[in-house]
Amino acid sequence: MSKIIASAAINGAHKIVGYAEKKVKEAMDKFGANQDVAFPNTGYYLPIIYGILGYKVEKLKDMEHVIKVSKNLLPPPVKEKYHLPYLGPVLDAGMATFFAEELVEAIKYVENPNIYVTGEDPKDDNIWLGAADDIIMRKRGVEFVDGTAPGFAATLGAPPDSKTAQKIALELQEKNLYVFMGANTEGRTMSEQLIKEGVQIGWPTRLVSFGPEVSAAVFAIGFATRAAMSFGGIEPGDFRKILIYNKDRVFAFAITFGYVSDEWYANGAGCINWGFPVITDTPTPEILPTGVCTYEHVVANIPHDQIVAKSIEVRGLKVTVTKVPVPVSYGPAFEGERVRGEDIYLEAGGGRTPAVELVTSADMDAVTDGKIEVVGPDIKDVKPGSQLPLAIYAEVAGRQMQPDFEPILERQIHHLVNYAQGTMHIGQRDIAWLRVSKQAVEKGFNLSHLGSILHAKFHQDFGKIFDKVQITVYTEEKKVREILQKARSIYKQRDDRIAGMTDEDTDPFYSCTLCQSFAPNHVCVVTPERTGLCGAYNWLDCKASYEINPTGPNQPIPKIAVIDARYGVWKGTEEFVKKASRGNVTTVDAYSIMRNPMTSCGCFECIAAVLPSCNGIMTVDRDTAVMTPSGMKFTTLAGSVGGGNVTPGFVGHSKYFITSKKFIAAEGGVKRLVWMPKALKEEIKDRFNKRAAEMGMPDLLDKIADETVATTEAEVLEYITKKGHPALSMESIF
Repeated sequence: MSKIIASAAINGAHKIVGYAEKKVKEAMDKFGANQDVAFPNTGYYLPIIYGILGYKVEKLKDMEHVIKVSKNLLPPPVKEKYHLPYLGPVLDAGMATFFAEELVEAIKYVENPNIYVTGEDPKDDNIWLGAADDIIMRKRGVEFVDGTAPGFAATLGAPPDSKTAQKIALELQEKNLYVFMGANTEGRTMSEQLIKEGVQIGWPTRLVSFGPEVSAAVFAIGFATRAAMSFGGIEPGDFRKILIYNKDRVFAFAITFGYVSDEWYANGAGCINWGFPVITDTPTPEILPTGVCTYEHVVANIPHDQIVAKSIEVRGLKVTVTKVPVPVSYGPAFEGERVRGEDIYLEAGGGRTPAVELVTSADMDAVTDGKIEVVGPDIKDVKPGSQLPLAIYAEVAGRQMQPDFEPILERQIHHLVNYAQGTMHIGQRDIAWLRVSKQAVEKGFNLSHLGSILHAKFHQDFGKIFDKVQITVYTEEKKVREILQKARSIYKQRDDRIAGMTDEDTDPFYSCTLCQSFAPNHVCVVTPERTGLCGAYNWLDCKASYEINPTGPNQPIPKIAVIDARYGVWKGTEEFVKKASRGNVTTVDAYSIMRNPMTSCGCFECIAAVLPSCNGIMTVDRDTAVMTPSGMKFTTLAGSVGGGNVTPGFVGHSKYFITSKKFIAAEGGVKRLVWMPKALKEEIKDRFNKRAAEMGMPDLLDKIADETVATTEAEVLEYITKKGHPALSMESIF
């Protein structure tokens, strides 16, 4: 390999480790050796150090050990004569670099807890997001699992001008990739360049502004490291498996813009450890032979109009780009885009006007494929800032089409419309809310393009189950209200149909192995009364998915014979789980938390855990950051339960499952629930109260504690004792 690269990377690593050692000493002198250190709201401590070394950095004094390890990793500077240009010492220098930079970033949080913004969105006065917390990790990690985000680009520095930055970012977004931005080039940052061009940055648009210094690269590598532990079930400290996992499953690469300093070379060497190649726009030396990375390690001097394509080629990344006939960019990267007040050209629904979405089946002769009609005013007929009623009505026909597939197609409207740049879609059914931006209208977007999107994507994604689709977009209030009345009647019929299905009367069940791309041992068994733990798949969804793709992740599981009705065990599920997990999981209980609960991949909406002294369980959803009575936040619980593990006493589940008759039925069901967050109680209140009334306990929800009355197990016990909670009189949960 190049002596220049080796020399620069090793020198850069020495500088960074030396700087980190100085910062640690200064911090200990100022704050004391026992000062707590952490990246906010994560159960993975400092994730690179924790993942690679298995070492928990919890206090400033713990950093001294990491400095020692880093210094031991550092190879000697390259000799002027007789240098042996081996890759190994350079990779060690890169690893030491990331350890040291993670310490530096953690100290920044100690010095200024508000140095980075918490949450997903930058603020006007602070655009830097810093370390992703575990809520973001799991929410966004799902997209890497299901393929909507095939990988990420970690960028260092900034292109020469903001227009070029915008073009590169847009091209990466159109490939559905995340962009993790850090470092600066002569004071320029790519994040600030994008803001200058009016581009929305943040996690929702996949343009993530980690930080202005090169050390922010550790936030991208830390994200990848946590993915291996969280979704892959790899134990902290098993560095070889973590690095191989990232090479094979987390398709990422680094792009550098402008002059490459020694410190940048050191960070590039660090990336190669994870199997992430480095592509630069400057004439630096290259490392072209394969080895650690799938193909080349460092590729240089790539023009800006070719750098995205070259990066994807070098990483070996397979990207599916959907061409939809609309005048704006289109892809999942735009799903999180906001259209705010001053940018709105047209708004519909959201409580402002009536809005509804409906998909129904029709006879073949009644549908003209590709027919798109707008009935009422279109965008061109109204002024900026206008509001209109809206009904999106799709009629589909096909020999394989079934009524059960209608809500599957209907649910896709939210995602498919949202993928158009300049649109914002929230909600479904009769609570839909659409905004179209002025920028989209300037590019020629109109309401007929809603139909163009649905026609193209329905055929592409669901063409196996229907032959024709026609879409009518109504904006006349009278017609909208007619469709609304029709839709509500159909919605009720659908809800009654799925609500009336039981596990006892249904055969087959379905599998969901979608998350095995990240958690190889995980297998979901989806039944009518037990939804997928991610909340995104119910039995009807899996059935539709199987019809669409018979070799896909949702396979029928014949029950064959009942082994244990109480715990939810069938011969067919036992055989399937053992085979699908390659023998790693031999049995699961669909209805139990205590014996052999179903595996969890990390995508679960909620985690339930036993509270022994209360003879009951608590559950917490991933949007809740409070400390739970188990002594762990959601993030810590998720780290313990995820990765395809069977963990008695803990189980991942969907929000909807809480009100199912089969929710931990083996242990007595919802009567065991003694604590859950207040926001979750409010969210499921109507369904919960209906279920509780059916059980003869209409006031059960009031007897369940939340964080406003109890934050410890002892406080929960005190509360439920005062309220007379039924869990206290039930048989022991053990």
